[in-house]
Amino acid sequence: MAETIPFPAQADDVEPVRFEYAGADPDGAVRDLGGVYDGRHLLARRTAAEFGYRYTAIGDTDLTIRRSQMHGLMRGVVPPSDDHVVTWMTDGSGDFDVDGIRVDLPVDEPMLVPAGCEVVFAVTDSDQRFVHLDRDFVQRIAAVRFALDDRPLRFDPRRAPVPEALRPWQGALAALTRALRSAGPESAEWDAAKTAAVQVFLDMFPPQLDRLPAVLGLAKNARLRAAVEHVHAHAAEDVTVAELSAVAGLSVRSVQESFRRVFDVSPLTYLRQVRLDRVRDELLMLDPSAGAVGDVARRWGFAHLGRFSAAYHERFGEYPKQTLRR
Repeated sequence: MAETIPFPAQADDVEPVRFEYAGADPDGAVRDLGGVYDGRHLLARRTAAEFGYRYTAIGDTDLTIRRSQMHGLMRGVVPPSDDHVVTWMTDGSGDFDVDGIRVDLPVDEPMLVPAGCEVVFAVTDSDQRFVHLDRDFVQRIAAVRFALDDRPLRFDPRRAPVPEALRPWQGALAALTRALRSAGPESAEWDAAKTAAVQVFLDMFPPQLDRLPAVLGLAKNARLRAAVEHVHAHAAEDVTVAELSAVAGLSVRSVQESFRRVFDVSPLTYLRQVRLDRVRDELLMLDPSAGAVGDVARRWGFAHLGRFSAAYHERFGEYPKQTLRR
C-alpha cells in the first residue's frame, strides 16, 4: 500500500510465538494438533501413503504464520477462538463447516474463519497454510481505518476474497517472512509488516460494520455502550444479563434499567433484535433456490422456528421466506 500505516497501540501482553510438532503416529497427531486447537472428536488415520504430520507456527500473539502438513487423514471439531484465521490449501483436499456454513477450500485460494466460529473439518494428504490474526489486534487497526469508535467487526465466512487484494496479500506474506528472518518478532520491522498485513486482510475480507445507535456516544452511556458492543460482537452466542453486567461494570439491575431507559426494551430483547437483523442480512444475500431459512435462524440462536417466524414478521412486516424470495 502506498499510504503510511500507523502502528496500532500495542497490547501489554504481546509475546513471541514459535513452536513445532511432528511425528509419524496418528495418535500423536491427535494429541499434538488437538492440543494446538483444543480440538474435539479428533480422528487421524493412514491413507494410501505412509502417515506423517508436521505443524509449525512463528510470529507473536498478535499474528502468527502457520503451516500444517498431513500425510494421511484427519478430521474433528475446532471450538471458537479469539483469532481470525485466513487459511488456504497448497496441496491435498479439505472440507470445512464454519458455524454450520459449508465453505469450499480450493487450492491456493484463501478463506476466512472469523473469530468466534466453530469449525468442523476433514483434511486428506494436505499441505495447508494459516495466518492467525488476534481479534483485538485487528479491531485496533480497523478502529483507526474505519473510524469505528470501538464498534464491533463482523465477517461473513462465505464471502470469497476480493480478487484485487490477492496479490497484495502475497506481498504482505512475503514482508512478514522477511521481517521474521531478518529481525524477529520483537522488532520494528515485524510491527510494520504485521500492521500492513492486517490492512490487506481488511481489503481482502471487508468487514460488515454494525452501526450502533448514536445515543451511545453520550458520556453517560459509556458503560451501556460496552454492554451493547458485547451483544453485537457475540450475538450468535449464549449471552446472559450477568455477562453484560460484568462487561459493563454495572449491577444486573442497572444493566436492565439502562437498556430500558435508552432502548425501551430488556437486554435480551435487544439481543433478539440484533439476531433478527443478522438473519435478515443473510437471507437477503442467499440464493432463494439454495437458502434454508431454518439453518440461518438456528445459526443465530433461534431454536423454535414458529416463534422465530412470528418475531421476524413483527420486526420487518414480512415473513422470512418472503425476504428470501426478494
